[in-house]
Amino acid sequence: MAPKKRGKLEVLLVDAHGITHTNFIGSPVYYVLLQCGTKEYRSKMSKGDNDNALWNQKFVFDFPMYQWKKLTHIKVRIMDKELFKDGGFVGETIIHLGGIITEGRDRGYIEVKPAPYNVVLDDDTFKGELKLGFRFTAADKLHINKAWEVKIEGKNREEPMISPVLNLMKLPLLRFLIYCFRKTTKYQLKDN
Repeated sequence: MAPKKRGKLEVLLVDAHGITHTNFIGSPVYYVLLQCGTKEYRSKMSKGDNDNALWNQKFVFDFPMYQWKKLTHIKVRIMDKELFKDGGFVGETIIHLGGIITEGRDRGYIEVKPAPYNVVLDDDTFKGELKLGFRFTAADKLHINKAWEVKIEGKNREEPMISPVLNLMKLPLLRFLIYCFRKTTKYQLKDN
């Protein structure tokens, strides 16, 4: 029996701006509930400055391909931790996955760079934006994805701050050293 093909959806939860502040007392602390099919994740807490929050967190939804055909959307709910309880509803975003799954299945891989999505309130009005990115990979194409990640990681790895400063200083520093060397040799030639 052949192994069942799988699909993996990675969701990058970046940040939120302009969202409703539901706390009457104290600073807001936001978290997000992500639900796709039967799986649900909860993000870490983010202390917001009133109507902004930052998470920068990745979540992975992994299902057999036959289930992906039935999954139509992902629901992302922003919640606010209240003073004595969890779960003050701030707003939600529902992203339809049809195009992402179809393209990812056909091509084996698709990435949607982080983009802002409207946050819908209880009364069906909009207030604020939630920035999300998506990457869908079909299981038989995972080896291509790994090579891509290694290539990107090498390109974007963090380097110490001193490196760019030294690169900027190399040319002027070299000129200064040559100037000093010429001056000292010039004076030494005059003395001899």
